[in-house]
Amino acid sequence: MIARPATQAPGIHHRRVGAVLVSALNDGVITADFAWLAGIPPEQATALHRATWRAIPPRITVNAFLVWQADGRLALVDAGAGAALGPELGGLPARLAALGITPGDIDTVLLTHLHPDHAGGLIDADGHAAFPRARLILHEAEAAFWQAPATEAAAIGEQERAFLALARAALAAYAGRVDLLASASPLPGVTAIPLPGHTPGHTGWRIGADAEALLIWGDVVHMPGVQFARPEAGMGFDIDIATARATRARIMAEAAADGITVAGMHLDFPAFGHVVTAGAGYAFVPEAWSPAL
Repeated sequence: MIARPATQAPGIHHRRVGAVLVSALNDGVITADFAWLAGIPPEQATALHRATWRAIPPRITVNAFLVWQADGRLALVDAGAGAALGPELGGLPARLAALGITPGDIDTVLLTHLHPDHAGGLIDADGHAAFPRARLILHEAEAAFWQAPATEAAAIGEQERAFLALARAALAAYAGRVDLLASASPLPGVTAIPLPGHTPGHTGWRIGADAEALLIWGDVVHMPGVQFARPEAGMGFDIDIATARATRARIMAEAAADGITVAGMHLDFPAFGHVVTAGAGYAFVPEAWSPAL
């Protein structure tokens, strides 16, 4: 008898953006809690989430993206959680292996920010760089925040200290191969888009240009069932909730007006789609699956 599958097929989805190919790679999920949200009563968040037929308790998807450049080089946008956050996460290496890609094949890692579900996969169990050839590119404000003595002094909880230790370990593992930027095009056809608030150097990455562009917006949204309808709802992990709220309102308004395709680390896999206005807030319209690239 053929065994029934116990899990979904590998979380890999490809999308062409101009001359490059972008692959969404699912790293796993985080079992969450509505109490993590800020600026919205938990009962309202629960009702909104339940109305979109999502699971209770909420699960937060974690994605990374692989950019196959026209010249054959490979760039990752974020590196997943690795072993930092438990067995529900850490699936990125298996997704890469399914594509025939080894860690040594990755040339560049474009980092949205240094939280563990994005940076944990940068290092192995011994604290060494998981991607031995890759250059790490991130916003200068991100590195400055995690390396600042004031950040260490403010890290009074166990979780805060763990976040800080991982961020510093990741930067140390890539010493000599870290490029800091404020706003630039670090790779052909790729532009850094500052999206501060969730962390000081939180950065989106725009792939391509004009009508064909894709904006990988990092952690603008964590709980899609809540934060599109109520963009004022923040997350307890936001370093600056007010700035994160303003950034989310701005980028959602721009995405809805421009029609740009967006993708996010915490949008439901495969995470590509469009923002549209809906009442006083917004909604996310996922792209329809197509067999063609």
